[in-house]
Amino acid sequence: MKHTAPEGYTSVAPWVVTDDTGALLDFIAAAFDGEEIARVPLEDGTVGHGEIRVGDTVVLAFDRRPDWPVMPSLLRVYVPDADAAMAAAVAQGATVVTEAIDSAWGDRGGRVRDPFGNIWWVTSRVEDVAPDRVWQRMSEPKYAESMRIAQETLDAELGGREAGVAGARRHPSP
Repeated sequence: MKHTAPEGYTSVAPWVVTDDTGALLDFIAAAFDGEEIARVPLEDGTVGHGEIRVGDTVVLAFDRRPDWPVMPSLLRVYVPDADAAMAAAVAQGATVVTEAIDSAWGDRGGRVRDPFGNIWWVTSRVEDVAPDRVWQRMSEPKYAESMRIAQETLDAELGGREAGVAGARRHPSP
């Protein structure tokens, strides 16, 4: 596929709509080492357009209007150290949804809900695992349990329940 996005942008860009985009940009800068690119205020003081680069991705954002629905996002961010980034996010007001755990596919990460309601899956690549080995590892108790925890904690958080449910994992069909 031909790269059609402007230089410095990825083909798919996340948009985050929040009640305080200025504070969101500050949170992303502090928690995930984001570099703010733009913050365009409107006459009423809200942010009409904001951009912040995290790694190779530009996250776009703007303030929600009062008659729009609340639209929390679910985002994954790769960072050098998931544990440190989660701690930084918590220091900036996030709450832990899923404690950092190791996955069968070679990532370590967990989830936090930022002060604006968005959930970030904070992830670090800790080892390269061949695709066929991933599926073997998924049946190992350590990795099966980490997947169960990841599914159940997200389900509980999104469902507003004390506990969530996790379905059985299946190998994807070719």
